[in-house]
Amino acid sequence: SLTLMGLLSQFVFSGGAFYYYYVDPTYEKWVWKSNPEYPKPEKVREEILQMIKGLCSATLCPAFSLYLARHGQSYGYCGLGGFSVGYLALTFLVTWVVSDFYEFFYHHLGHRYAACWENHRHHHVFFNPSPFSVIADEYIDQFARSTPLVVLPLLVPINQDMLFLQYAFFFYGYGTYLHLGYEWESISADHPWINTSFQHYLHHATSIKNKPYHTGFCVKCWDQLFGTMHPD
Repeated sequence: SLTLMGLLSQFVFSGGAFYYYYVDPTYEKWVWKSNPEYPKPEKVREEILQMIKGLCSATLCPAFSLYLARHGQSYGYCGLGGFSVGYLALTFLVTWVVSDFYEFFYHHLGHRYAACWENHRHHHVFFNPSPFSVIADEYIDQFARSTPLVVLPLLVPINQDMLFLQYAFFFYGYGTYLHLGYEWESISADHPWINTSFQHYLHHATSIKNKPYHTGFCVKCWDQLFGTMHPD
């Protein structure tokens, strides 16, 4: 059921964005496209197949996390679980910061070391990505990226509903924006602290093995700290 829910989420976010920007394009939309060329249909088909493959491994950790919570072997809970709304908000914020750094660092390793690049390079065949490429990764990459869904409830009391919704909507939703292939007029392409869709397009176009440019997810501070901003 988690896989089906994940697939539905993917086609709502990625499918909706793809229809708006790629199936029904206009000149007014096109002028905001990072790469003036559109990906070939064969490449989009490859993205969708790779996305579904990535989903199959991405749902293993959340399923195991639910199993542990149900059998009282983790701190995961539903509802308020005896905690305050303030605690729920605090865990949301902490989870966001920890997960954003983890995503950056795992992605950084994927470009820094040959063994990690061997898995991650499959995502970079999509040098001109569409919204379907958000999790168009190999099995190992998506399994590794979803491990916080197991690890975090083993460390601290955390609301499982909040955690899963945060990953399904907040992180996948923002990932859809990053892989949009279009800039938004409301967000400057060189925003001082937000990673934008243009910078992620730049990442796909220029970041290869031993060149980890813009490997951050939501915020730029991790790339700035590690010196992995694009030189231009």
